[in-house]
Amino acid sequence: MKTVNTGRLEECPVIENQIIAGDYCRLVLKAPEIAGCAGPGQFVMVYMPTAHSFMLPRPFSIFAADRRKGELALFFEVKGKGTKILAAQAQGSLLKLHGPLGSGFPVLTGRSILAAGGIGIAPLVFLAASTGMPRTLIYGARTAGRLACPPEDLKLPGLTLVEATDDGSRGEQGTVAELLASRLEGVDAVFACGPHAMLKQVAALAAQKGIEAWLSMEEKMACGVGACRGCAVSAADGYRFVCSDGPVFRAGEVNL
Repeated sequence: MKTVNTGRLEECPVIENQIIAGDYCRLVLKAPEIAGCAGPGQFVMVYMPTAHSFMLPRPFSIFAADRRKGELALFFEVKGKGTKILAAQAQGSLLKLHGPLGSGFPVLTGRSILAAGGIGIAPLVFLAASTGMPRTLIYGARTAGRLACPPEDLKLPGLTLVEATDDGSRGEQGTVAELLASRLEGVDAVFACGPHAMLKQVAALAAQKGIEAWLSMEEKMACGVGACRGCAVSAADGYRFVCSDGPVFRAGEVNL
């Protein structure tokens, strides 16, 4: 039986809250316990401040973790009531986090390509920062305004950044899958996070080339530990739960 990662609860003061282009937020918190053991691809459940404690916690991929400083960063799109509340938190505010949760990405080895669609950039920045090995990151979105990840977070040693937009307003014109298709020669593994349609295309491309692919899935969650069964996804032999079995799955393990 698979051991479920139950994480830990930690009260975390807000260190920095950066609003980007009005629609995105980079939130940095002091979280030494969680940051000290977090791995790329894992996530945290963030509880709403006391005044909004009637609301369910929200899951967020870990964007960065600095073990030495004991800091944890999240990067998310501000589009609902919960994310608007979190984006409004002032420096020094306390937020309760539960994590790190879930199964993350395997260690990067060989020649790797990371494929991020939109806000799927969050766990892949953490993964890209986990090694100094040469790797390529394809970061795509519909328009230039959706490529909102702070540039300083993408300046990593050995990282080749390829930006793509559907409308050609920034970087190369085309989808993440289209750019990936022309770059798979000699690649050992693909790591991806983004919309389901994109993940399905990435998995198909990797399978055609016989390349190992790992996919981070995004689903709504209420508990983060597999108790509520709200994030079930279809698999060949039944169901998997994105919170406890994932969020990272080997391509082919779940139905997309």
